Amino acid sequence: MPRSAPTVPYKPRPGEIPTNPGVYRFRDANGRVLYVGKAKNLRARLSNYFAPLRTLHERTRRMVTTAASVEWTVVATDVDSLQLEYQWIKEFDPPFNVRYRDDKSYPFMAITLADEAPRVIVTRNRRIPGAKYFGPYPKVWAVHDTIDLMIKVFPIRTCSDSSYKKAMASGRPCFPGQIGRCGGPCSMKVTIEEHRAIVEDFIAFMAGGDQRFTKQLTARMREASAAMDYEAAAVYRDRLQAIDAVLNKSALVLAADTDADLFGIAEDELAAAVQHFVIRGGRVRGVRATTIEKELDISGGDLVDQVLQRTYGNAAGADIPRQVLVPAMPDDAADLEQWLRDRRGKSVTIQIAQRGRKADLMRTASLNAQQALMLHKTRRTSDYVARTQALIDLQEALDLAEAPLRIECFDVSHLSGTNVVASMVVFEDGLPRKDQYRSFGVAETTDDTDSLYQVLMRRLAYLDRPEEQDDPVTDAASAAAADGDGGRRAGTDEEPVVTTRKRPRFAYRPQLLVVDGGKPQVEAAARALSDAGHEEIALCGIAKRLEEVWLPGEEYPVILPRTSEALYLLQRLRDEAHRFAITHQRRRRRRDIQSVLAEVPGLGEARIKALLRHFGSVSALRKATPEEITELPGVGPKLAAAIHAHLAGPAGATDPSDDLEPASEPQREQAAASSG
Repeated sequence: MPRSAPTVPYKPRPGEIPTNPGVYRFRDANGRVLYVGKAKNLRARLSNYFAPLRTLHERTRRMVTTAASVEWTVVATDVDSLQLEYQWIKEFDPPFNVRYRDDKSYPFMAITLADEAPRVIVTRNRRIPGAKYFGPYPKVWAVHDTIDLMIKVFPIRTCSDSSYKKAMASGRPCFPGQIGRCGGPCSMKVTIEEHRAIVEDFIAFMAGGDQRFTKQLTARMREASAAMDYEAAAVYRDRLQAIDAVLNKSALVLAADTDADLFGIAEDELAAAVQHFVIRGGRVRGVRATTIEKELDISGGDLVDQVLQRTYGNAAGADIPRQVLVPAMPDDAADLEQWLRDRRGKSVTIQIAQRGRKADLMRTASLNAQQALMLHKTRRTSDYVARTQALIDLQEALDLAEAPLRIECFDVSHLSGTNVVASMVVFEDGLPRKDQYRSFGVAETTDDTDSLYQVLMRRLAYLDRPEEQDDPVTDAASAAAADGDGGRRAGTDEEPVVTTRKRPRFAYRPQLLVVDGGKPQVEAAARALSDAGHEEIALCGIAKRLEEVWLPGEEYPVILPRTSEALYLLQRLRDEAHRFAITHQRRRRRRDIQSVLAEVPGLGEARIKALLRHFGSVSALRKATPEEITELPGVGPKLAAAIHAHLAGPAGATDPSDDLEPASEPQREQAAASSG
């Protein structure tokens, strides 16, 4: 369908779509379900998809133009629509809904409740019928250590099914039972019913009931001691020590009576990483990691909605806690609470962790999610097959004559228009070449596009320079390094090898230039290529806000599929250029403030570092009074007054090293667009 079309031909007629709550499905010409969504008001929600095509988000436009029909089902309540949406997403697996990639690398502790005598095992299989799971744990040995401690308190079965059957048939204890490593009925010490009761205690403790068992064992130990039954008292003491050891493995992070699930989320336009902290009895009992691939642009609240549906869609009531802590509140939070309450049989609240220890834990989970997202992207671009596919996909998407084996990406960073710097990162064969990264300072500029033009003109000028060489190498060590020869050959009178060595050149020609930004930045870069006489070099830009790929002279961007290796490579290039630019800028700011402070008489390098370390930031130091500065050991009233006066004067006032973050990507694109 042409992009200029006002809307899609299957748009329902006015009045056809009801205003009731319900669930809708977009299908393609073959009847495949492309997208499933829910709405409190179907007419209001679906009208957003049938707006003029030019106003839609590029990925939404691709979905509605790929579809050939839309259908909906009216339901009685908003909670019903939530349940039906979850069922349909599981049934149809629509390609435009978010997709989950569970981290399968973590081991779990499982209790096989479906067995006659349940046993505790370490497994990565999450589909054992009737099993109760705890974890996941970071390492296999961590699960084994926990089990070793737990069976000292709750001696349950650990032997294999074959050992259990053999022991029960022969009446002789299984081998683990003979050495005290198995406490099942096969050890001939308990009945099946007694063992089942111990298993239930084991599960209750792991689910967060540690206080009850600690109190019970403490009371029994004291009773045995008072009755002078010291052997029994010693057994209870050992069990208490084992409980303490288990608890010490998971520090108390919230109040001891807190049962909660906390979700930390990090996302970009294509993917998200979720860290699910399972907190029982105030302790983190497990962490589940999930990676989500997105196709359509959805808000943080909508993403939380999808994560909660998937997490608790098949969960038993006992697995749903009293509190669910999230980074953003879904629009239908009240409906989700009711849905969870119905499944749990008790009250459930969804909250944002805003302050105190919950907020601290949320920051920890979010940091882990950010690292997981970066690792997910890095793994994709570091794999040889993925890199090769990325270069092939990029060649096809940008219509290049050859695969871009050398790619250079440029980013501009500034502080509200001042202290402008730029970065150039280089990828060869899909991998970073950090030895060839370059940074640029921009002294005078009008806006981001002008800065980018200047930097590219400076970089492209090197392509036309003749190849430069060092002076001839005459020393044996350098000659050896250049030639691989040992200089003066051992046992001979030959002179050292005299050779010339080429410098590492800044003149390697890239097959592709990538700029961080949208249409204005690409136009500025295209102008630089034209003025420099290097229009043979391919060019594209990647806009962070929508992850669109812009080509020079094109009215619409290229939208790469979310699973495209090419898009992940471009993302990695853009992120690396952004990181490198910010790193360079921070170094300059640190160098600037140190040079300003170095002008203060009597203030040496050691004291400058101590001042910045003591106050934590330049802005805090600038706001400090002379009395507060004298609190630093070695700084007297006279020196403190001189520091304060110097920072308050013109030199300090114009210093660009305040604690300001570089302008965000959308701000820079907006500024460039308005100025261009």
